[in-house]
Amino acid sequence: MTNAPNSTTEESLYDRLGGVFAIATVVDDFIDRVMANPILNANPKVDEAHHRVPPAGFKYLVTEMVCWATGGPQTYTGKTMRDSHEHLDITEPEWQAFLADFQACLDKFEVPATEQQQLFAIVESTKGDIVQPSE
Repeated sequence: MTNAPNSTTEESLYDRLGGVFAIATVVDDFIDRVMANPILNANPKVDEAHHRVPPAGFKYLVTEMVCWATGGPQTYTGKTMRDSHEHLDITEPEWQAFLADFQACLDKFEVPATEQQQLFAIVESTKGDIVQPSE
């Protein structure tokens, strides 16, 4: 039995998600959800940030980051997760609301379960830089 070309090379998550255009489409929907989420906007610091940052620029940076984190050719040029979130005092319930929006968005676009698990692992890896420890 012979191997087909590249049969031993696993396709990147970026490629399995459909590349930059598919990722940008999902990010567009996701950021719209996050920007309008009443649980997140109940935090005055988050609400202020949502009104200070133009959605198009925010969507661009998140798309860039997701592409980079999933193995795409893009380079993330924004701030670190810690630098962009530490002043927002994000709580565990706000994090859970964010994850619920993320899940709803992935479900809307019918992202397969394996890819969802990998995306959630990437997102969860940032939690320590985003969520303030409870006192």
